[in-house]
Amino acid sequence: MKQVVQNYKSGELALLDVPAPASKPGGVLVRTMFSLISTGTELMKVSEASMSLIGKAKARPDQVAKVMQSVASNGVAATYRKVAGRLDSYTPLGYSLCGMVEEVGAGIDDVAVGDLVACAGNEHALHAELNWVPKNLYCRVPAGVAPRHAAFGTVGSIALQGVRRGEPQLGDVALVIGLGLVGQLVVQLLVAAGARVLGVDPDPSRCELAERLGALTCAAPGSEVVESAIAELTHGHGVDQVYLAAGGSTNQPVELAARLARDRATVVDIGKTRLDLPWNAYYEKELDVRFSRSYGPGRYDPSYELDGRDYPIGYVRWTERRNVECVLDLMARGRIDVQPLISHVADFSDAVQTYRRLNEGELHAVAVLFRYAHPDTGDPRPAVTSVALPRTPAKRTARSETVRLGFIGAGNYATSMLLPHLSGREDVELRHVVTTSALSGANAQRKFGFGEASTDVDALLADPDLDAVFVVTRHSSHAELTRRALLAGKAVFVEKPLALSESELEKVLAAIAESGNDRLQVGFNRRFAPLLRQAKGRFGLRAGAASVRYLVNAGGLDGGSWYARGDTEGSRFAGEGGHFIDTVSWLLGCDPVSVYACATPGQADLQVLLHYQDGSTAAISYVTSGATTFPKETLDLVADGKVLRFDDFQRAGLYGRKRSVSPRMPLGRDKGQAAELDAFLTAVRTGGPMPVPVSSLVSTTVATLAVHTSLAKGTPVRIETRA
Repeated sequence: MKQVVQNYKSGELALLDVPAPASKPGGVLVRTMFSLISTGTELMKVSEASMSLIGKAKARPDQVAKVMQSVASNGVAATYRKVAGRLDSYTPLGYSLCGMVEEVGAGIDDVAVGDLVACAGNEHALHAELNWVPKNLYCRVPAGVAPRHAAFGTVGSIALQGVRRGEPQLGDVALVIGLGLVGQLVVQLLVAAGARVLGVDPDPSRCELAERLGALTCAAPGSEVVESAIAELTHGHGVDQVYLAAGGSTNQPVELAARLARDRATVVDIGKTRLDLPWNAYYEKELDVRFSRSYGPGRYDPSYELDGRDYPIGYVRWTERRNVECVLDLMARGRIDVQPLISHVADFSDAVQTYRRLNEGELHAVAVLFRYAHPDTGDPRPAVTSVALPRTPAKRTARSETVRLGFIGAGNYATSMLLPHLSGREDVELRHVVTTSALSGANAQRKFGFGEASTDVDALLADPDLDAVFVVTRHSSHAELTRRALLAGKAVFVEKPLALSESELEKVLAAIAESGNDRLQVGFNRRFAPLLRQAKGRFGLRAGAASVRYLVNAGGLDGGSWYARGDTEGSRFAGEGGHFIDTVSWLLGCDPVSVYACATPGQADLQVLLHYQDGSTAAISYVTSGATTFPKETLDLVADGKVLRFDDFQRAGLYGRKRSVSPRMPLGRDKGQAAELDAFLTAVRTGGPMPVPVSSLVSTTVATLAVHTSLAKGTPVRIETRA
């Protein structure tokens, strides 16, 4: 299928061939009829992409802060690979469309194939021929609403949520600053609510349009026309609400709002505008400044948007979906008219040219729609063209020397930590990549040379020529995908964790028993880190039991991180803790026999005590409340009158009769991914033993799961030997 994409590094826009999204439970597959260009949000993104790296940094200081934190935690080299990979990738555009339901996923009973729906979301309502849309991000289009008008549903809900935040009452006087697409919709919604509306915009044509749509008076900022009208309508008091629907870097809208608002008025920020509030002006009038967050309640909440969990109407009257439904209902009843806002309708095949004309100012528009050709309608328009993918296939050697790989998942970790070590190797053929997002697969194919990209896991697992499968997906899917790949006879490399529960682990072990295939590796890469292996070698063989202290300064998570979705993806320690247990077990050369854990309130910081077969003990402190300036991982191993000190993959020291300290690593932290992959590929190619025995992988997984059992019971948990 075709999709509009942009390379954020180069600014290139393209109409790309990407795999069609798969239909999944909890949503519907929608064939797009019309999608709407947000001339504010999308053109701002297009403009940012054309900036230099310095310009991008100035535009997104929040991202710069994340990069610096990543440098402190992971080193320059790893951070550079991660950032370069993200920048040099195609990203999607679009978030508001109307289309026809083509396939209905399991659990969906409110729409049927052939229904017309309006769809929302910058991950699900893209400028693409097909989109998979979860339940709470689509709604049925009522009779009488044309598909091109229904494509305004999402942008209309943004305007509606802004108006709801202002709480207008009958007879109020409201000022809308910025009369672009959202501002024009705000004007109409306020008029429908019984308010008297005035508008401000430097563009005379937009002022004229707003007046045709119900505003009393509109003019340029600083015009006496608007200020005189406000004085007359309010008897000199000022407006009741100000709606900031403007963008840009000037502070003029905020200052104008303060001057024209009455005492204790409400100022609602809807657009992305500069907000340097003049303190005296806002304090003296005690202005109520409010933010309107996108489409409404549910936005940015994964449980609502992805899992389909609605908010009870008795507690949240107007959710994201109900706002879109309300906008469509207002259209059906003639209370909102979006036809005058449509400046241009372009064929989807002309998408790249349309963006170029908009960005360069050649096409002056309030709203632009893409119209999609539908083969079953006999549409005579020419077929959509696309930009060819500049793909460099991996070199092939003799069949017996080449390991043919399939990847399930191509997210940040796979593309920054694994695939760069595999791409271009003469002994590796990257044969097939499967992703949930069609664009992720296309990006991986372009950058790393996969022979095929799709959203079809079944097809990948059924490929008889694949030697090994990498599972690099979210934690909740690891065990099931590993089970299926083992049953398909593939060697499997699965990122940690192997399983999130005892029952998941039992299914993996049952697959090994049923198939006789134990060719399994879990991504416990730290035991392969060169500096740590060197330090272990210098320490030498132990004569007595050891004591280990391992501090993991994990730090906090971003609010939107999927790692924080403990209900579906397990706790942070369940997902990451196996790394540290495996590292200690490898250093000691044996498996743990018991686990005891305790935690601070809310389980923010964990203390995990491990007892080993040879009498050794280990204390792992997994903390999230530490300073980001402190190293992430520090480890001390004490035994036989010696101390091994390991500092965050940068320096290792051995203290005994003589002190030996390695020089600080100058090029960042090598956490062992390259060596780990080499070991796995060698095992697959030669048929030799896997790098880590299955018994050790299972023991580490059981110990990781036992941490939460111990927390719940408040007692130590015995680790039984597993086959």
